[in-house]
Amino acid sequence: MTEATPPAIILVRPTLGENIGAAARAMMNFGLSEMRLVEPKGDWPNQKAINTASGAERILEEAKIHHTTGAAVADLQRLYATTARVRDMEKPVLAPRALADTLHRNSAKGEKSGILFGREAKGLHNDDVAISDAIIMVPVNSEHRSINLAQAVLLIGYEWFQQTAPETLDEVTRKGGQAASLDELMGFFEHLESELEDCGFLFPPEKRPRMVRNIRNIFTRAGLSDQEVKTLRGIVAGLSRPRDRSR
Repeated sequence: MTEATPPAIILVRPTLGENIGAAARAMMNFGLSEMRLVEPKGDWPNQKAINTASGAERILEEAKIHHTTGAAVADLQRLYATTARVRDMEKPVLAPRALADTLHRNSAKGEKSGILFGREAKGLHNDDVAISDAIIMVPVNSEHRSINLAQAVLLIGYEWFQQTAPETLDEVTRKGGQAASLDELMGFFEHLESELEDCGFLFPPEKRPRMVRNIRNIFTRAGLSDQEVKTLRGIVAGLSRPRDRSR
């Protein structure tokens, strides 16, 4: 399957360098790499943006600066505008998850997409929304609809990433370990059952088969890694050694 082309993230007249840097950080978290800036306030490069990027400085270094929204989006085939308020115009309205699906379908057709984010205080101008294919609104508490600029980038980036091929949390937390083989599990079971037999736990004999099955089910449900099986065998070996009561 062809890898999807990530959308361009276009920040229109952002006023705070900290938000630009935090947006870059959110982009890198979720596989987005192309930032475009339309008339950012103040000097550029912006040291506050760099300080807030926290490892995502490359996105800031490669960000393209434009004087108008039109220039920033000229090469795109599809454009989407984020907003926190209803606009007086007929536009499809998508939540971030539906947007992510649309972005992937656009990419499959060879279309380059972009997402517009407006100023922190006032959002996008209606003229920017008017040239967009659809409006993007995040479902939030109706009593407080305002979302920080970088948080909005993060929400949309997260939904985009979930529809690519993200590394699973299980793979992240294993830190290089791999699932234990059946041979390793059987070796552990036999070791454990031998010690339980010696200490008299598997008694009476007629209940032994059921007890063994229950014990094995406990450990097979855990999805043990090879390192965890080694640790468990070490625990069983330690418990089976004679104990020094003087310690």
